This record gives sequence, structure tokens and C-alpha cells, in this order.
Amino acid sequence: MRSLAVTLTFFALTPLFADEAAKTTERLEDSAALFSEVMSAPDKAIPQDLFDKSACIVLIPGLKKAALLIGGKYGRGFAVCRAGGGHAGWGPPAALRVEGGGAGFQIGVSSTDVILLVMNERGMQKLSTSKFTLGADATAAAGPVGRNATAQTDAFMTAEILSWSRSKGLFAGISLDGATLRNDLDENEIMYGQRWTSKQILGSGAKPPASAHKLLAELNRYSSRKSK
Repeated sequence: MRSLAVTLTFFALTPLFADEAAKTTERLEDSAALFSEVMSAPDKAIPQDLFDKSACIVLIPGLKKAALLIGGKYGRGFAVCRAGGGHAGWGPPAALRVEGGGAGFQIGVSSTDVILLVMNERGMQKLSTSKFTLGADATAAAGPVGRNATAQTDAFMTAEILSWSRSKGLFAGISLDGATLRNDLDENEIMYGQRWTSKQILGSGAKPPASAHKLLAELNRYSSRKSK
């Protein structure tokens, strides 16, 4: 009887697992499309020199911002770091959740795409923790816009993380101070079959899931710097 119950439970849950896996694949594809669209738009692109200097990138397609007197942010996305170890290209993606709050006086819900560039080893170490808060645990600044935008300012030179957003077709630097990034173990389990943390995935040499190949291909396509 117990064996039968386990079998029935497995078949009952299988459609749920398949549905979640499809959502994960869709988020990975949305992340690839977001990056490609931003980098291929000359007037709205992240400066190439900053992208080439970055250690990691975080892509959050469709970060939700809800406002009802008290505002809040919630989204799911992926962090990808350069492969390291003399290997070309980018390593496997780690899933992240973005959560945070702020003051607001409007009623409504909006969706914003967010891109973060992690600029140095200190930022990468923060990305490898179970959670950290932008502005408190990691220095962050709104990123400059445009391929030829100067990056020679103290804010851009010292910030561990630079951030941009795209909403209603408009692309701009944005401050996300107060937002918390944490490991998404559920999503990582869907991708790798293990409840791995970001630390276990980023720079680990783990085999990326097939669903991430398009995202990694887009990152490699726009990378002038091929290895770390």
C-alpha cells in the first residue's frame, strides 16, 4: 500500500515539476532576449568596456514592482560569472530571487527588466553568499547608458555592482539600494537536479543545463574579453 501511495504521489506531482521546469526555461530564454536586445540597441546599450570588465552579470526579466502606499519589489532571475581558470566564455547560471521594499504612494503594479553587472572580486564574493542587500552589503550605483558613455568616475570605478533597468521600452541606470538578492534553491534544483547554492554553482565548472545554452551563447556573442 505504501509503495502504491508513493507511486500515485509521484505521478500526481510530475505535471507540477514539468510546469515549473517550463517556467524556468522561459525565464532563461527571457534573460537571453533581454541581454541581446539591450546590447544590440546602440543608443541604449550598456557600455562595452564595462561589460568586458565585469566579473559576473545578473539578469532579472520582469521584476515586479507593486505599490499600495508601501512599495515592494520581487523578481526571479539568474547570475552568470566568467568561467575562470583560463577557460573561455561564461560559466553555469545560478538562480536568484530579488526582494526589497521602498516608499511609494501610487496604486498599481509595473514590470521592469533589470540587469546588474558585478564589477570585481568583492562583488562576486557577495554574489556567492546565501543573500546580500544592495547598498548595505555591497556598494552599488546606477550604471551609465550608451556604448560611448564614460565610465571614468569615482562611482563607477569603486562600485561593486552597477545596475540598469528597462521599462516600457526605456533603458536607464537605476539605483536598487535596499533590494536583497538571495539564492533560489528551488530553481537551481530544477536546472541541476540538486538544491545547489550560488557558491556551489558560480565558477564551479558545473555543466550548464541545456536550457541555458542560448543565454550563454548571447553572453559570449557580445564579449570582447573571452576568458578571465
